[in-house]
Amino acid sequence: MRHVDTIIIHCSATRSNVRLEPADLTKMHRRRGFNGCGYHFYIRRTGEICDMRPVERIGAHCKGHNEGSIGICYEGGLDAKGNPADTRTKEQIKAMRSLVEVLKREFPITVVAGHRDFSPDADGDGVIEPEEWIKVCPCFDVKKDL
Repeated sequence: MRHVDTIIIHCSATRSNVRLEPADLTKMHRRRGFNGCGYHFYIRRTGEICDMRPVERIGAHCKGHNEGSIGICYEGGLDAKGNPADTRTKEQIKAMRSLVEVLKREFPITVVAGHRDFSPDADGDGVIEPEEWIKVCPCFDVKKDL
């Protein structure tokens, strides 16, 4: 088993009024050249947790941080107009918290953060600020919420 100490949370960047099936997420990643879905888990709006990639396999979800991490993506992240927003349903929030707790029991997790938290610290002050984010994904503050 590979060493995993980090969980990285993502959004699918899907509008709140549009569904994204797990198979479609996999197709999107294959079109980008990945050998399947880059995330290990996908959380549907209903709270259903879909296994997308075995945790034994290195993910393809956060460049430079895939080797020691598990990627969790939730369906959503954009409002109906396409603007970044925390669109998680109550079911998704509950499922995400539960999944993170299970993974913390299975692996020596020391970091749970959002994709945006892995942006480069452009000004070198030790803090990755909103103006430095490469992406706003997952559209909520993981460190405060999980």
